[in-house]
Parts: sequence; structure tokens; C-alpha cells
Amino acid sequence: MEKYYYSISEVAGILGESTSLVRFWTNSFPKYLKPHRNAKGNRQYTPDDVEVLKQLHLLIKENGLTLEGAAKRLASERKTVEDRVKALNSLKEIRAQLEEIKSAL
Repeated sequence: MEKYYYSISEVAGILGESTSLVRFWTNSFPKYLKPHRNAKGNRQYTPDDVEVLKQLHLLIKENGLTLEGAAKRLASERKTVEDRVKALNSLKEIRAQLEEIKSAL
């Protein structure tokens, strides 16, 4: 079951990055990321926000784009980036399953 909201630490764990980097990206890309705030003022990310952060992670950390380059790529080729992130996630899941099978043998 998918959650409605993720805390910043949960999102950082999903991405394998620090909470400060997630906060920085949130502030740098207000057009794409609009996390809700709870009564305490903590950021709460929706599953859509998490997907955007995964796309940013792919563009910035794995492809080596600058923040400006990532923003331009999201603006012009959003569907392509979404498809790549989904394909990479599927491949990671398959790899984990294969490693699990290998260890069981």
C-alpha cells in the first residue's frame, strides 16, 4: 500500500541522499516540487513529488547535469525522463530478485 505523504527523511532514504540535498532540490525546483506542510511546518512529499525527485536524482547525480540543465531537460523531455526512471527502477527490482534467487541456490 502506497503512502499519501512521505517525510523528508523517508524521501532521502528512498533516494540514498541526505535530507539537506532533498531540501535544496525542493527549494531549487519550486515549479515541479510543492510539498505540503503539516502543522509543525515539516515538509510532506506526495508520491508524485517523490517521482520528480527520482527524476532529478537521475538527471543531476547519474547524468551529471547542472541544476539549470536538469530544469531544461524536465521542461522539454519530461516524458522521456519519466520513462527512464521507471525502466531503471524495474531493472533494479529485477536485479534484486535475481540476486535473491542466486543466494537461495
